Amino acid sequence: MNIRDKLKRPIKDLRISVIDKCNFRCPYCMPKDIFGERYQFLKNDELLSFDEIYNITNIFSKIGVEKLRITGGEPLLRKELPVLIQKLKSIDNIKEIALTTNGFLLKKHAKDLKEAGMDRLTVSLDSLNSESYKKLNGQNLDLDRTLEAIEYSNLLGFENIKINCVVMKGINENQIIDLAEFGRKNNIIVRYIEYMDVGNINGWKPEHVVSAKDIINIIEKKYKLTPLDSNYYGEVASRYGFSDGLGEIGIISSVSKPFCSDCTRSRITADGQMYTCLFTNSGHDLRTAIRSEKLDDFEQYVKSIWENRTDQYSVLRSKGKLESDKVEMFKIGG
Repeated sequence: MNIRDKLKRPIKDLRISVIDKCNFRCPYCMPKDIFGERYQFLKNDELLSFDEIYNITNIFSKIGVEKLRITGGEPLLRKELPVLIQKLKSIDNIKEIALTTNGFLLKKHAKDLKEAGMDRLTVSLDSLNSESYKKLNGQNLDLDRTLEAIEYSNLLGFENIKINCVVMKGINENQIIDLAEFGRKNNIIVRYIEYMDVGNINGWKPEHVVSAKDIINIIEKKYKLTPLDSNYYGEVASRYGFSDGLGEIGIISSVSKPFCSDCTRSRITADGQMYTCLFTNSGHDLRTAIRSEKLDDFEQYVKSIWENRTDQYSVLRSKGKLESDKVEMFKIGG
């Protein structure tokens, strides 16, 4: 079954946050002055259980979802995560399971994740400069540990590892070329993400954005790029290959070139709220619904949410129609 929303968009991708805690304090997601030691994250009994995540995912797979992405917070802080991956891998219609992580704990868990059936990895990495990396993660954590984890994951056989870099003007645009060269050298796809106004606490302003066009211009001062076709309908990144044939990059341009028209993604928070847009301010309570144990009713509930979806925040932003009170990124994993 393939259902569609009010704008005729199918549901194909499900992003599941398994925990809201994170060991980083990145300024665009979880700034340290707000998320200090006293900040109260969800208690363990408030998190969806692995069985509940499995049951929810199984229902989503029946209405069109084919790809899963496990997020956080930092998902590797969730205990026994490979056990969940193995359960989700058994769902017939799920073709791919990916993980987004900051990579700091990845080396410890990569082998178990691979054996459990994890297909792909995306590592958030905003700088290859050690001091800049420490400032950007907000915890003075060392870059080498993340780089070692990426190298180890490559050796384990994870294919098409991606790096996500949020580019912020005056902060890390001087890292664009370095990251491109790192990707070329290590057979890794680097995806540059325009700094977005996710949530309400990161102090976002349009003038902080380094646009997709500017990112391309910076790279093309050294390397010629060639546009590539999308791998699939709804792919968020615009793809570019290096003209010498060595590698590719992606650019996620939610600000300068919104892609709402073919968005196929839904998101579930660690406590079971379903959000149909990265920038929405209201969720739908799946945890209470799934705990009712009436799975037929639950399927109808999820279908009705998607079929009534009209979200296109980035398009409205481009027209100057900014909304407030958006869900925070750390809750829905970007």
